Amino acid sequence: MTSPEDATAVVRLDLRAGAAALATTQAVRDRVAEQLGRAGLPEPDYPLFLVTDTPAGLTDHQLQYELLSGYRAVGETRILVLLVGSSPGSYAGGEEAYLPDRRLVRPTTLRASTTGLVWAGDLRSARTALDRREPDDPASLAVLVDLLSVPDVFVRVLENLRKLPDSIAAPGIRLLEQDLPTEVRDRAWRDALTRFAGEDTGAGDPVDIVPDSRLPEPLRALVTGRDSRGQGHRRPDGQANLAHRTCAESLDRADEDLVALRSFPGLLHPARRDALEADLHQAREDLDGFRALVERALQGGGGAAAPTAEATARLGALGLRVPTADRAGERVGEGLRELAGTLLGDGLALRSVAQHFTALAGRVEPVPGTALLHRLADHSEESVTRGSATEYAAPPRTPGAVLLMAGAAGLLGGLWQWPAVLAALVVPVLFVVVALLGANRLRTGRRAARWTTGPRVAAVAGAVAGAAVAYAAAPPLWLGGTGLIVGLGLTAEAVRRLWRDAADSWAAGRGTTALRTALDGLDDLLAELVREHWAAEERLYCADAARSVAGMLRATAAAADAQAAPEPLAPAGTGGSGPYEDDDWLSAPSALETPESGAADGDADDGDWAAAYAWDNTPDRNGDHDAGRDDDRYGGDPAPYGVPSPAAYPAGPDDAPWESGEGDHAPRWLDREIGEGGPDLVATLAGDLRNTAMAAMAPYWGAVERGQAGALALARTEQRVRELLSAARHHLWHYGVLAPPPYPADHRARTTAAGLLGTDSLRVAELVGREADRGAVVQLSSPEQGALLSRDPGAALWIRFAPGTLQGEIEAAWRKSGSPVEEALWTSSGRYAGLIRLTPLRMGVVDTVLPRQSTGGSSRTDADRAEPSVHAEFREDDRW
Repeated sequence: MTSPEDATAVVRLDLRAGAAALATTQAVRDRVAEQLGRAGLPEPDYPLFLVTDTPAGLTDHQLQYELLSGYRAVGETRILVLLVGSSPGSYAGGEEAYLPDRRLVRPTTLRASTTGLVWAGDLRSARTALDRREPDDPASLAVLVDLLSVPDVFVRVLENLRKLPDSIAAPGIRLLEQDLPTEVRDRAWRDALTRFAGEDTGAGDPVDIVPDSRLPEPLRALVTGRDSRGQGHRRPDGQANLAHRTCAESLDRADEDLVALRSFPGLLHPARRDALEADLHQAREDLDGFRALVERALQGGGGAAAPTAEATARLGALGLRVPTADRAGERVGEGLRELAGTLLGDGLALRSVAQHFTALAGRVEPVPGTALLHRLADHSEESVTRGSATEYAAPPRTPGAVLLMAGAAGLLGGLWQWPAVLAALVVPVLFVVVALLGANRLRTGRRAARWTTGPRVAAVAGAVAGAAVAYAAAPPLWLGGTGLIVGLGLTAEAVRRLWRDAADSWAAGRGTTALRTALDGLDDLLAELVREHWAAEERLYCADAARSVAGMLRATAAAADAQAAPEPLAPAGTGGSGPYEDDDWLSAPSALETPESGAADGDADDGDWAAAYAWDNTPDRNGDHDAGRDDDRYGGDPAPYGVPSPAAYPAGPDDAPWESGEGDHAPRWLDREIGEGGPDLVATLAGDLRNTAMAAMAPYWGAVERGQAGALALARTEQRVRELLSAARHHLWHYGVLAPPPYPADHRARTTAAGLLGTDSLRVAELVGREADRGAVVQLSSPEQGALLSRDPGAALWIRFAPGTLQGEIEAAWRKSGSPVEEALWTSSGRYAGLIRLTPLRMGVVDTVLPRQSTGGSSRTDADRAEPSVHAEFREDDRW
C-alpha cells in the first residue's frame, strides 16, 4: 500500500455533476493538474483519488472510473469512492420516501485491490428529529470529504477496506474539530509574518557582528585568520626590511646619544648634543626613504578594486611577504548557510539577519592599498614636526622632590651668623648658574631653552629661612659648615634631575619620540596592507556572497510584508461576503433527485463540487500581491482544498456556528472546539516561517558554493520564497495550526494545543480513547440501508485518529487515566480527531457489472475512438 509519506495530496472529484467533462484521459489529467496546481503541488507519483458519487452513478460513470484506474503515474493509483444516498430506485423524489435497499451494483473496474467504497446512505446531519435534511447535506458532506482528504486518513481507510468483503463499508463517525476563528488565525498569521520579517529600519544601520567564537569555522578562518598573520610581513632580505632597519638603527644611535647628553658631561660639553643632532638628521632622512617605500607599496597594492595577484607580486618585489590562503576560503557557502540557520534559530528577524550579513561582508572584505594612502598623512614630515613642537611647547613641570631638595639645600647652606652669612648665597647662585648654562646648552637657533624657575625660587627661600634661623639660634660655625656641605650634595642631585628632564624635553622637541612613532606607524600600515592581501580573493567572494544573502533576506522580508498586507474589503453592492454570493447553491435541489428537464450530466458542469463547501484560502501561487490581496476570498476560483465555508452553514451574520462551535447546522457527529489562540501561537508560526525560509533558500546555498550566486539565482530564490510562503499559508488554512509545515523541522518539540489554540487536548484524548461501542459514533446510513449491514459486532473495523502533534499529550493522558487504547493513527492534519467505524455489508448485497465495449458508429471522431464506449451488463451469477 501507499504510505502517507508517499502521498502528498488527495485529488477530489465529484461525479454527481459534470462527469461528462471527464470523458477523456486528457480531461482527467487537466482536472488533476488544476487541483494540484492550486495547492502548489507537483504531479503525484502515487495518485490518491477521492471520488464522490451516488450508488446509481457507479454504473453510469464506468468510463470515468476506468480512466481513473488507468491514470498513468510512477506508482499505484488508489481510488476511494464515497457514495452518498440510496440505491437505484429507492429514492422516491417528491415526498422523499425511502424503499428498502436490496443491493449495490458496481462495475468490475472497482473490484481492484487499489479501490475501496464507503457508502454513506444518509449523512445524519440533523441534530433533532424535526430537522429534516437531504441525505447528501452539503454542509456535512464538505466536512466528511475534508476529513477523507487527509492523506493519512485516506490511506488507513483504504487499507481497512481491503480487509472487508468486497472492500465496501458503511461508515460511522464521531469527529472533533479544533481550530481558530478566521479573524484570530488571520491576525496571528499577519503578526507572525511581521515578526518574521522584522522592521525596516534601513539597510545601512550599524549592527554588532556575531562574536568570532560563534561564527562557523569557514567564516571564522576568514575573519580572524588575517589578524593572526601580522608577524613577519617583511622578508629579511627585502627592500622594506632594509629601509626599516636603517631607520631604526639611526633612531637607536640617537637614543644612545640622548643617554650621554642627559649626564653631567652633556651639560658641560656641547659635543654630545652635536652628535645627537647628527643622528636625528640621519634618522629623518632614513624615515623619508622608508615612507617613500610604503607609499609605493600602497599604490601598488590594488586600486579601486580588491587586491589581485599582480598586486601581491608587486608587494613581493618590495620585500613584503603575503602568506598563502591555506585553503581558508573553502566551504564559504556552507558557513553562510550555517550562520543564517544559527541567527534565524535564535529568533532574529530577517532584516536583522540581513544586517548581520552586511556587517560580516564589511568586516571580511579586503581593503585595496589605495584606500590606505590617506593614512600616510598621519606619519608625514609635517606631522612629525608638528608632534615635536607640541611636546616642546612648554618646559617640563618640576617634580615636588626637586623643589624640596632645592629648598632644603638653601636652608642648610644658610645656617651662618654674621659675617659668615654670605656663604648662604652659594646654593642659590649654583641653581642660577646651572639654569643659565642649561638653557644656553639647549639653545635652538637664537632662542635659549626655557628653564623652570621653581628650584631657584626654592633655593633663595631656603637660604633666607636658614639665615633667619641662624640669627635666632646662633649655631656654631661647624654646624654651618656641615649644613653647607649637605646642601651642596642636595644641590648636585637636584641639578642632575633638572638637566635630565630638560634634555628629555628638548630631545622630544627635536623629534626623537615623533620619529619613533612615525616609524612604527608606517610599519603597522605595511603590516595591515599585507593582511588585507591575505586570502584576498576568498574574502572578496565571501563578502559578495554575504551581501547577496543579505539582499535575498531583505527580498524575503518584503515578500512576507506583502503576505501580511491587509486585504481590501469587498466592494459595496457586490452582494454577499463569500465567493458564491450570486449562486444560491444551498437552495438547489438534492443531487439525488432526478432532473425534471432530463439534462445530461455534462450540461451542468460545475467543476469541482468541493469548491462550494470550502473557504477560498488558496495562497497566491505566483506571489503577486501588487493588488493588495493575498487570497481570492472575495472572488475567483475556489480552493480545491479547504475547510467548510461559513457560507456552508446558513446562519445569520450574528450567529455563525463556525465561530461558536455549537451551531445548529453542524452535523450531530461533529463537535467543534474553537479556541481564541494561545500565548505561543505567533511565536510558533514565526518559527514555521523561518523553517520555510530555510527550505526555500536550500537551492541558493548550492549556487553560493558553486560561485553562481548572481542575479538569476537570486531571482529564482525570491520566486521560490514567495511560492513557499503561499504554500505555508495554504498549509495553515487547510491543516490548521497544530500541524507543522512539511519543511525541515528545527529539532524542537512543537508546543501544546493550549499554547497554540488555547484549548485542552484532554477532550481529544477522551474522544479517541472511548470504548469501541455503537454508541460512540453516528452511523451514516438510512434506516432502510441499515438492514443491509452486517450484524456481526466484531466485523466492524475501527480507526482512531488524532493530530500527530498532540501524540505526546494524548498518550500521557491515556497513561494517566489507565485507558487501554489500541494503536491510534497520528495524522498530518492538526484539525481533526475522532473515531471512524467501517461496517461491512451483508453477503449477497453487492452485484458486479461487466462492462461491454463497442466501437460505435462511423460518425465518431478519432479522439472519441481512442476512448472506449462502456455499457453495463448485469450478471446475476456474479453476485457476491
